Amino acid sequence: MAEHPIQGLMKTAMESIKDMVDVNTIVGDAVETSDGTVIIPISRVAFGFAAGGGDFEPAETEKQVEGQSFGGGSGAGVSVKPVGFLVCSSKNEVRFMPVEGDIVLDRLIDMVPQAIDKIQGMLRHTPKDDQLNELAKTAETQSVEAKA
Repeated sequence: MAEHPIQGLMKTAMESIKDMVDVNTIVGDAVETSDGTVIIPISRVAFGFAAGGGDFEPAETEKQVEGQSFGGGSGAGVSVKPVGFLVCSSKNEVRFMPVEGDIVLDRLIDMVPQAIDKIQGMLRHTPKDDQLNELAKTAETQSVEAKA
């Protein structure tokens, strides 16, 4: 079966999109700073595509034309919007920094892992149960002596 002209239009449009966009469009090239931090840009990519065409029969007054009478067109659009950056610090910490949004809420969310680490650190450095029991006995003894 012969290829319909609309197939050629669609093939050309799709190849053009393929040439314009690669994986680096969404996840950009990494940039390393002097302190070893790596910054990777992240983008949102949206595509739109349309194609259409029609076959026309020649009017009775016109002479016959060889092949198909076809009219058609296609179009495509690409939108690339920066979303944020992945920041990989030299301390093995990875953070996502959005380009827009509620900055206060984002900072609070970013602080949650640090707060958890600090609380865990405080819990690790508490006196052992034996030491607590000994402190409680000493406080009780001093309290009884003070009353007497």
